[in-house]
Amino acid sequence: MFESPVALAEAAPLFAALGDPHRLALAHELSVGGPASLSALSASATISRQAVSKHLQVLALAGLATGARQGRETIWAFEAGRLAEVRAALDVISREWDAALERLRVFVEA
Repeated sequence: MFESPVALAEAAPLFAALGDPHRLALAHELSVGGPASLSALSASATISRQAVSKHLQVLALAGLATGARQGRETIWAFEAGRLAEVRAALDVISREWDAALERLRVFVEA
């Protein structure tokens, strides 16, 4: 899936979205607690409701969260399937790192 540099680059928005501590906390809250409204997510956050909304939009653009209107509220849900792409990208990076270390070991021991 992520065998080329272009494919790895496509995973960059996922890493960028999860790289912010507030977005990571929101993703965690949604993955553990299940779907929640902006009001509920804002109540437990240390940032403003507007900031929570902006962070949720970033998660949505990365495909890590979806929002669906229910009455006057938007209910947000975590999209766990996208984490498989993050894991695949990390697996490729890990394999490449292991191969580089093995080449270094062979070089040093030669």
